[in-house]
Amino acid sequence: METALTRLTGVRHPVVQTGMGWVAGPRLVSAAANAGALGILGSATMTPAQLRSAIREVRSRTGAPFGVNLRADAGDAAERVEILLAEGVRVASFALAPSRELIDRLKEAGVVVIPSVGARRHAEKVAAWGADAVIVQGGEGGGHTGEVATSVLLPQVVDAVRIPVVAAGGFFDGRGLVAALAYGAAGVAMGTRFLLTSDSTVPDPVKARYLGATVRDVTVTRAVDGLPHRMLRTDLVTALERSGRIRTLGHAVRRAAGFRRLSGLTWRQLVRDGLALRHGKELAWGQLLLAANTPVLLKSAMVDGRTDLGVMAAGQVTGLIEDLPSCAELVERIVKEAEDVLERLEGLTERAGGAGADGAGVDGRPANQGARRTRG
Repeated sequence: METALTRLTGVRHPVVQTGMGWVAGPRLVSAAANAGALGILGSATMTPAQLRSAIREVRSRTGAPFGVNLRADAGDAAERVEILLAEGVRVASFALAPSRELIDRLKEAGVVVIPSVGARRHAEKVAAWGADAVIVQGGEGGGHTGEVATSVLLPQVVDAVRIPVVAAGGFFDGRGLVAALAYGAAGVAMGTRFLLTSDSTVPDPVKARYLGATVRDVTVTRAVDGLPHRMLRTDLVTALERSGRIRTLGHAVRRAAGFRRLSGLTWRQLVRDGLALRHGKELAWGQLLLAANTPVLLKSAMVDGRTDLGVMAAGQVTGLIEDLPSCAELVERIVKEAEDVLERLEGLTERAGGAGADGAGVDGRPANQGARRTRG
């Protein structure tokens, strides 16, 4: 299934596995890449040395194109870009809009730049700065999210920019892929669906917690880091929501100390990263520290399996996912289902076209007007 996304990145299918911290490691990324999707390594929770090692491990596992996700607001973003260039990474994605300077540096080296955005104006900005494509995440997506649903945000962005748009937030199957293509997108990006595969290194008890969740078990809260964050509701989330500022500050300091040891950051660097995550929001000091050390809360669940101590980012589609296929099985299933849906739609259009005279459809328009298999 060829689209502008597949032509741009060199992958076989218009499907992206997003760069989730602690989740999108070498095993998952290489499995997604071998399945024909665009696997993206989540580097925000890695040191520069770990990032270099992870890139090399992915390359040892696959010859297919893959990408690396970077935090554009990180103090060492420029250093990480140089690692990507030195290691010959094909695609750079960003959780936030990167600076014009970072985009220029990557494009000079021939790297495809694909930022993730949650608003039309951000898509317009990065497109004007030279981004090659953009991932647009609607409010259904897991992790930090906005308030506008994908079905509203996606057509806004498609109409506003002239670069390939990848739809994210609420996608998990072939029907969603066809819907995204119908809106004008060049593919779909999925996080939760790839997290829930047999190739994901997330502990099995955590995966079971996801599989047992309903759509009502997924919530959006500001209690973790002061920003809207979509995740599974747990006792920890409820406790944070009920905590006052003093208790939140104490909890945050303890967590921050653990993250500082894990990451090697100084307290000054930790607070700086927390400030970078504010995005103009007024955060209490407890929330500020939590914003800086959210990665350790994610690690507690995604790596250590401690669902009682960590948070579990989750898209709304969590309540619709019931199995753990391999990446190869998942991508094959999505593509096959999308092709079946397109064939059914083509058949419906052909039958409707036959109802009118002289090849006209029932409403007078030419038959099969919308049934062409456009390639994006």
